[in-house]
Amino acid sequence: SIIFIEQEEKEMLRYFWSEGLVYYSEKEVTDWQEGIRESCQLLIEKKIIKATYVEEIIKCIKMFGPYIIVAPNVAMPHASSQSDEVLGTAVSFTKLKSPVNFGDPEKKAQLFFTLAAKDSTAHLKNIQRLSELLMKERVIDSLMATESIEDYLKVMRRYES
Repeated sequence: SIIFIEQEEKEMLRYFWSEGLVYYSEKEVTDWQEGIRESCQLLIEKKIIKATYVEEIIKCIKMFGPYIIVAPNVAMPHASSQSDEVLGTAVSFTKLKSPVNFGDPEKKAQLFFTLAAKDSTAHLKNIQRLSELLMKERVIDSLMATESIEDYLKVMRRYES
């Protein structure tokens, strides 16, 4: 069946892939802090964030609670848009092997959309675009069913047709 999906969503799925920002973790991640670290790997490798930004995100979650859980099984890790630890603007997609719990059985995530932005305008635009993508439940379900980059590409192409 043909699924209609708005242009922005298509672009967002294609963006992760074309920028090399899709990561399927092979690690057995057991806690949310390790999940955050894992979700930041591509952004660190691509020099979009410093490793210290990861600790900033963890500190914010410890202080304010799991504000990054935006939907069942979905986390949007980020800290302040004013961070000196952010070197560029990007969003990465990471899928962990299994969900991690954020201290509450209702607050767990397996899909991580990690945000880094040099300024608050870009930060808000990224949050808005991601939120629009994630409001479509079938997108989350489709991504939850993926196990590899190959699966991801199938999902991306399905939403583009």
